[in-house]
Amino acid sequence: MSSEDTLVPAHRLWTPEGFREDEWRHAESAEALEGNGNVILPLPVFLELDPALRENAFSRIGVKLAPGEPLDAIVPFLDRLLLVALVFPAYNDGRSYSKAELLRSRYGYRGDIRAVGDVLIDQVSHMLRCGFTSLEVTNPVAIARLKAGRPGGLSLYSQPSAATPGRPSKYAWRRIPVQA
Repeated sequence: MSSEDTLVPAHRLWTPEGFREDEWRHAESAEALEGNGNVILPLPVFLELDPALRENAFSRIGVKLAPGEPLDAIVPFLDRLLLVALVFPAYNDGRSYSKAELLRSRYGYRGDIRAVGDVLIDQVSHMLRCGFTSLEVTNPVAIARLKAGRPGGLSLYSQPSAATPGRPSKYAWRRIPVQA
């Protein structure tokens, strides 16, 4: 099996600037690093990499975390990781929202946070507010709405977020609404 055989085809990649070509590919094994290009590895595969190989390949490795996997496992590598992919296995599993928010607010991560899996149009606005910067979209309704420039969501928010932090005010409970 060649390293190309371990790569999974990319989905439609959307960012707030619109759809674009995806330069990252998902892989299920470290063999994918033998080829060229950027590779997103599952957390267990990433952690099992030889440390020297990992250090030399940081410029082209991303890590995919499933909802039940600990965010703490990648914290020592955040300063070198270009991409963290957080999985949404079903629309009602919101643990990846929390991870994105923690990556931005607690750990100061400035790289690409990507939503992968069951990304629906109703989630896009909240994903962006939590700090996601790219979304792998497969849902036909979501693709059509995003192509039409209609991502949905609310126009005003009263809570601060990773993407639009509220301005400090005298009263912690009083937030200034921020336009989306």
